[in-house]
Amino acid sequence: MAVSANNSEEEVVGGVPLFTGVAPVSVVAVNPSLVELEELGIKMKSEPEYSVSFSDQDFNKVTFWVKHHEPEFLTRVEILVQPKIRVSKAGDKKMFTNNFAQITWAESDPSEKYDWYKPDGVREAYVGEDVLLSFLKAWANVANDGECYLESIDEIVKGNVTELKQLVDVLKDNKLRVLLGVKDGKYQQVYTKHFGRLKPKRDDLFVKELNGDYGSFNAEFNPDLALQRYSPSVVTADETAPKESAEDESDLW
Repeated sequence: MAVSANNSEEEVVGGVPLFTGVAPVSVVAVNPSLVELEELGIKMKSEPEYSVSFSDQDFNKVTFWVKHHEPEFLTRVEILVQPKIRVSKAGDKKMFTNNFAQITWAESDPSEKYDWYKPDGVREAYVGEDVLLSFLKAWANVANDGECYLESIDEIVKGNVTELKQLVDVLKDNKLRVLLGVKDGKYQQVYTKHFGRLKPKRDDLFVKELNGDYGSFNAEFNPDLALQRYSPSVVTADETAPKESAEDESDLW
């Protein structure tokens, strides 16, 4: 006789385990192919799509697959980008960045107006580039005054993520912290308004962003942000906040 018994109080049935709270993760792949996903132990029936359309807009996806080690699980961080400059809803300002991943809204070159804004590499930023740079700064643990820019950003926003794939090996020993939630009781979600460094541990920065004007997270998560197995009875969702979009849709046009 062979019976793999478990304690009756232990949950052993159901689908893939879901988690909520802040988790330290490693990046293991960027826009992986079907074969690469299988090598990671992720089963899919067809090649993944890295483009999407909604609200009459076409976007490319930058999909980072990230891994938490104890307990071990994989999930993905999806950032939507477009090969177009991000303009405010009113149309009077554009988003700018520079070689130090400083992000601001302005009518023209912000380095000519603000002393704190460094002039090196100033240019208009693409849709989604601010989120991508925020992720990169946390992942690479870039100092506040350190350089942080992507040489092939013109290609990345068109779907060519070769440079980002190279960073998976370069930064293989690095980790960042992400906030996990669960949507509709079955979909693992990652908050994209803030990404945390591994050190120092600053959960208050996640809370600050969640409470900000554009910080809503359209998913259930435990209020104390401690990492735990998902259970509907112990998590809450902000049902009064506007639905989260990867890119603040109201500012895309």
